[in-house]
Amino acid sequence: MAVVELGPERCDALLRFFGELPEGDLTFIKEEVTDPETVRSWATGDSAGGRWVAVDTGGEGGDGRDDVTGYVAVRPLPGWSDHVGEVRLVVAPSRRGSGLGRELARQALVGAVSSGLSKLVVEVVAEQGAALALFTDLGFSGEALLRDHIRGRDGELRDLMVLAHHVSDTWSGMDTVGVADELGAPAG
Repeated sequence: MAVVELGPERCDALLRFFGELPEGDLTFIKEEVTDPETVRSWATGDSAGGRWVAVDTGGEGGDGRDDVTGYVAVRPLPGWSDHVGEVRLVVAPSRRGSGLGRELARQALVGAVSSGLSKLVVEVVAEQGAALALFTDLGFSGEALLRDHIRGRDGELRDLMVLAHHVSDTWSGMDTVGVADELGAPAG
């Protein structure tokens, strides 16, 4: 398994990945991830922030094709919030709990720092305890709770939590102990 930057050669595998996600997962993804044109535009369009995929080479059952098992993006916000990046992360149900989400989230952090973003935000459905734990372990903290903010495809309303990571606060501490160098992040 490797985490690589999304390129045109991975678009078909990424489309298969999104197409195999359970309906409930698709409810909480903002973009139209099952549209081939949308996904292909990510690999050839503006690369600000960055998009990465976790790839199992060789495919399941040795079919020789690469399988995407996770996806993460950092999308810079527009206008007066252009110093902020929004993290979007999804992992295949079969790979949840394996550490893959953490690896993808760490890649997003390093990519965000490398592209000059000073703050990251992620939106997490309040019921997703594992996702909340993953991001808080990486230095994100709660900034907002939006009650009944999401309506699932089942019609049920859910709370949304907005977590934030202030890059300069965390990375300056990591510089002191040498962790930023190990992760490949620029010194602050």
